[in-house]
Amino acid sequence: MEKQEAMFWEKEGDRVRCLLCPHRCLIAEGERGVCKVRVNEKGTLKTIVFSKIASANIDPIEKKPFFHFFPGSFSFSIATVGCNFKCVFCQNWSLSQAVREEGSIYGEELYPENIVNYAKNYKCKSISYTYSEPTIYYETAYEVSKLAKEEGLYNNFVTNGYIEKEPLLNLKGLLDAANVDLKSFSDEFYKKYCGGRLQPVLDTLKLMKKIGIWVEVTTLLIPSLNDSEEEVRDIARFIKNELGKDTPWHISRFHPDYKLTNIPATPEGKIKKAREIGFEEGLMYVYSGNLWGDEGENTFCPKCKNVLIKRFGFKVLEKNLKENKCGFCGFEISGFF
Repeated sequence: MEKQEAMFWEKEGDRVRCLLCPHRCLIAEGERGVCKVRVNEKGTLKTIVFSKIASANIDPIEKKPFFHFFPGSFSFSIATVGCNFKCVFCQNWSLSQAVREEGSIYGEELYPENIVNYAKNYKCKSISYTYSEPTIYYETAYEVSKLAKEEGLYNNFVTNGYIEKEPLLNLKGLLDAANVDLKSFSDEFYKKYCGGRLQPVLDTLKLMKKIGIWVEVTTLLIPSLNDSEEEVRDIARFIKNELGKDTPWHISRFHPDYKLTNIPATPEGKIKKAREIGFEEGLMYVYSGNLWGDEGENTFCPKCKNVLIKRFGFKVLEKNLKENKCGFCGFEISGFF
């Protein structure tokens, strides 16, 4: 198994401190951090997933989901195994939790130049670091994103937002967009169901906006756990007040998966009500996720209310935009178009 020296760490005696994410794992010789893919090897922190790509696909950008980042385009999507969270409801657990569940590191050797060449050959507009948590394969994402920029491609993260300030700042100018899971507005929820904390995610979101990364937010609405009207309003208010009212918010329908199979799928009415709350709180773009055929898949002009982008699932059926402006009233729509 090939290992490469990791970025963002320091020595503390005979142990090493990983400085990549807020866990800040202190790792003894031969041991791994929370993510299970960074190991202390003779006093050096190493990544064991560099360019070991466990999943690579050509996806509609809407699948991420991004609705204001080149809608209708395709993105070359990659992931390694591993994650710095342990979400009991993870819908990509076969990748994110593979090391914990099976103890194995798997994937095909795809080096940065290979990945960028695939993206170009398949006419993709961007490269998505997605499926599992891109922070834990930071070294791969960093090297790929540098090459991608040189070749005129865009880069985006689909992320839990659990990353330290310095590694995030290091991506300034390379990372164009991020869809960040804001899983709840409760620290207890994060601790109990994800193995993390809320505040670092909020800090990441604010820093991303500050350094010019296009941000979209996704919340998986889970019955009885994070779907109260109060919590939904808290999330909507945070997005509006801290990120801006033009920040898209995707409210996705939960379905039973991984270790959370005793809770039923989110009722459609709950998703629609949450979307209404988002608009009531002043957000301009609120979307329904995992609810194919719902009007909440469409982008509406905040001013004239006409449909600007009509979607069904991950497919764009109609666009009424002139560059980044409403084709009906000329209102400027935030995002990359």
